[in-house]
Amino acid sequence: MDNVEYMLTTVDNPWNPFTHFDEWRTFDESAGYYTSAFLARVVRTSDDLSEADQAVAIEQAIDEIVTENVLGLYKKVAATDTFSADARDLPPARQLNKQQRDFAHN
Repeated sequence: MDNVEYMLTTVDNPWNPFTHFDEWRTFDESAGYYTSAFLARVVRTSDDLSEADQAVAIEQAIDEIVTENVLGLYKKVAATDTFSADARDLPPARQLNKQQRDFAHN
């Protein structure tokens, strides 16, 4: 693995989760995604793992989510990526129907 940090986000979230986490989370949760909770359910980690091994486990979970991305909703972003920090210029979050929300939360 390289030394670049990665996070999971959605394709319509304009906020950089590395530098504007509160805004990113507000957008994410107001759209009904709860991406952090979804990632926590997928990641296979343990307190017995070193910090480096935990980072690997998190990145592997991100990769799994992006690979199995049946809704086309998720993407992996690097700390070095650029984001549109001005959400006013973007369309509102894509609204998921109840079935999609239920699927995304399970």
